[in-house]
Amino acid sequence: QTSLNSKIISKYKEFFSELVVSAVLYLDEDLDKSDIGIKKITGGSVTDSFLVHGVCFKKTFSYAGFEQQPKSFENPKIALLNLELELKAEKDNAEIRIENPEDYQKIVDAEWKIIYNKLDSIVNSGAKLVLSALPIGDLATQYFADRDIFCAGRVPKDDLQRVTKATGAVPQTTVNGITEDVLGTCAKFEEVQLGNERYNMFTGCPATKTTTMVLRGGASQYLEETERSLNDAIMIVRRAVKSHAIVAGGGAIEMELSRYLREYLRSIEGKSQLVINGFAKALETIPRTLSENSGMDSTDILNKLRQKHAQSGEEGRWFGVNVLQGNVSDMYAEFVWEPEQVRINVL
Repeated sequence: QTSLNSKIISKYKEFFSELVVSAVLYLDEDLDKSDIGIKKITGGSVTDSFLVHGVCFKKTFSYAGFEQQPKSFENPKIALLNLELELKAEKDNAEIRIENPEDYQKIVDAEWKIIYNKLDSIVNSGAKLVLSALPIGDLATQYFADRDIFCAGRVPKDDLQRVTKATGAVPQTTVNGITEDVLGTCAKFEEVQLGNERYNMFTGCPATKTTTMVLRGGASQYLEETERSLNDAIMIVRRAVKSHAIVAGGGAIEMELSRYLREYLRSIEGKSQLVINGFAKALETIPRTLSENSGMDSTDILNKLRQKHAQSGEEGRWFGVNVLQGNVSDMYAEFVWEPEQVRINVL
């Protein structure tokens, strides 16, 4: 929520922070950023945004016969292809000289035979969903519709990759050898109407856990900005999950390090004392700037902090600048926390 405070969606930070956290926690251990897809649909209210535990993308360009295809499946087998399923006329890409008209008919028949063979081998593989990165023409669309198979051509590359990861299907560049092990599966597939668009949703995917955030809202610029804000929040949640330790913010950790260095000074000799002292002093810049920026007397605040940290022990360790109350307090108790990795990077 803190990361969304300064963003355009700060009014809805509680709503979105839940979305982001559940999206990140749902992922596999490597927390791959590309496993979270974000889809923007104009129209509806911002709070109509939701999370799909799976892959979801816009219905692709489709041909005649599409409406006759089933729009929902339980545990379907999914075939991913990288080939065109269109009737190709050989006369377009080869020069053919023929003696008599019957020969021409043979060529036409051969063209039909080629595509029907392709379609049959896909049907025989037992796949119920056929997705391809290249076009699936109207002949194929109708052929699949007659056999209760759903197909989508021209699926965008990144969506296809996420379907690959999520369902465990292996993209094929040929129809030969489509066996059980290259087909993927998911618990449920459905086509849903969202706003003015239809979306294909794959949920309950066994292979990799991927999620898709479907964002709703008024203007497209607003949605673009929302996406950027959520990207920020996702990165922060990922960092927090990966971090194994936190420190208190508000200048507390800097004051503690500064105290530690000043004690260490006493154990060494020579000019390096001055260098370390300079570094210890420099660390106080953060609490000093914090107190000045929030309108407090920085000298007074720093003295109080030095005193608290000098008492050492557990109770003084996390004292920092409380900018809201205008004094010093235990930042750990105030929940001003940061992943240690962030502070290490800053140092």
